[in-house]
Amino acid sequence: MTKNKNKKGFTMFQKKRKRKKQSTLLYVDATNKSYERAISEFKRKVKNSNMLKELREREFYEKPSAARRKQRKQRLIKIKSLRLDD
Repeated sequence: MTKNKNKKGFTMFQKKRKRKKQSTLLYVDATNKSYERAISEFKRKVKNSNMLKELREREFYEKPSAARRKQRKQRLIKIKSLRLDD
């Protein structure tokens, strides 16, 4: 029996899998630094990596339709603000 992958249209019935983003581990080397400086550096890295924003977004489940609605609304607001600048 041949594998189904060779048949035409087989991929149509397979579920599409989303690739997970590789988690980047934030760390600070504090061997030659004071702990206050290391903590402030770590806070800066967390703020710049948008990790807190992502955690807030994932705190509650949001339906895909609600997420699309939210994105559409933000897009319209951005377009309106660009039109006002002209």
